Amino acid sequence: MEIVKTFGNYIEKWCETSPERARWLLKTGWEAQNLKFRFLPEGQLNPSDQYLAGMMMNVMTQPLKHPESSVMVSVFTPCELLQEAGLYPYNVESFSCYLAASQAERPFLQGAEDSGISETLCSYHKTFIGAAEKGLLPKPKCIVYTNLACDANLLTFHRLAEFFDIPVFSIDIPSAQTPANVSYVATQLRALVPFLEKVTGRTIDESKLKERLARSRRTLQNYDKFQSARADKYIPSDLVSSLYSGMTNNILLGTEEEELYTQKLLEDVSKAPAKKGRHIYWMHTIPFWSEAVKDALLLKEEAQIVGCELAQVADITKHSEDPYEEMALRLVYHALNGPVSRRIEAGIRHAKQAGADGVVWFNHWGCKHTLGGSRIAKKRFEEAGIPLLILDGDGCDRSHGGEGQTSTRLGAFLEMLGDFDHE
Repeated sequence: MEIVKTFGNYIEKWCETSPERARWLLKTGWEAQNLKFRFLPEGQLNPSDQYLAGMMMNVMTQPLKHPESSVMVSVFTPCELLQEAGLYPYNVESFSCYLAASQAERPFLQGAEDSGISETLCSYHKTFIGAAEKGLLPKPKCIVYTNLACDANLLTFHRLAEFFDIPVFSIDIPSAQTPANVSYVATQLRALVPFLEKVTGRTIDESKLKERLARSRRTLQNYDKFQSARADKYIPSDLVSSLYSGMTNNILLGTEEEELYTQKLLEDVSKAPAKKGRHIYWMHTIPFWSEAVKDALLLKEEAQIVGCELAQVADITKHSEDPYEEMALRLVYHALNGPVSRRIEAGIRHAKQAGADGVVWFNHWGCKHTLGGSRIAKKRFEEAGIPLLILDGDGCDRSHGGEGQTSTRLGAFLEMLGDFDHE
C-alpha cells in the first residue's frame, strides 16, 4: 500500500508542474499492473475475473496511449457505434475509480471544488473534471453521452466539451417506456452515424454494426445465465470484479473480448463448488477502497458479493432486428430509467436470481436518485423477503469518512443474515 500511496503522491506532485509527465507515470504504472495481471495472477480469483481485470486495464490505458482515437462517454452510452468508428471509449466512473485505486483522486476532487464545482456533485465527476482541467487527461477526439440515470452528465460533458474545444453529441433518453420514445432515441442514434463519420473520417458499415449488436445480445444472455447459475455456487469475490462487469457490460458491449469474458464466466461457474456463506447483491457503486468493506467481503467464504446492479441494467427480453432500435430499447427500458420503482423491481429480480441472502443499497454521496429511493427500496425488498441494508458512503472519495459506522452496520447486517438463515 505504501507503493500505491507514493505513486499517487507523484501523480499529484507532477500534475502541478508537468501534466504530461504525470500522464506518462500514470500510463506506465497502469501498464505495469496489467503485466502483473497477465504473469502473476491473483490465485484466489477465477480465470474469468483475472481476464476481466486485464481487459479493464486495457480500457483505461488505450485513451492514454491513443488520445487522438478516444472518445469520452457516459457509462451507459451505447458504444457499438463508437467501436465501429474505431474509437476507444473512456468514461467518468471507470477513470475516477482507477485514480482512487492509485490514491491520486484527492487533488483532482479539490481542484474541481476550487474551480466552483459544488461539493455535492458526484465525486466521480469531480475527480474526472479536476483531472481533465489539471492536464492529466489527454484531449479526446469527441464526446458522446446520454442524460440517462445521472444528472451530473449534463454539467460534466458540457464543461469538458468547452474545455477541450471538441465536438459533442448528446443522446436524450425520455423517462417513459413507450414505442414512440424508442423511435425517438433510435432516430438520434442514426444521427450519431454522420457525426462520427465526420469526426473520424471513417465510414460505419451497418452490416458490421448488426453483427456487433448480435454479439451484444449474446453477451448479455451469457451474463444472465451466469447470474442464474451462481445462485447455489461458491465463487471467491473481490470488491472490484462486479464493478468491472458493470463497466464492461456497458462500454465494451459488442466486442469479442466482452463476449469471451462471459463465456469464461460460464466455464468457471460450471466448475465452482457448492455455496458457502451468504450471498450479497449490491445496489449502486462499491466503495472498494474501504477497509471496513474489505474486512467484511473481500475474498471471504463467510460472505460474497454475487452481483452489482450496474452490470444488469438491460432488459434482455426486448429485441429488434434493427440495430438502432435495439440500442434504443436498451436505453429506454434501462433499469435506471424512469421511476425508482423500475430500478427496485429489477434489483429484486436480479438479487433473487443470484440467490442473494441480503442486499446492500449503497447511498453514494452526490447521487440524488439513489439517496431519494433508499427508504422505498428497503420497504419493497423486505416485502419481497430480502433483507436490505442502507449503507451511506462514497464510492470514490476516501476522505468521506464513516469507516467506523460502515464496519459496525455491515458487520451487524451480515451477522443478522446468519441468524436469519437459521430461523
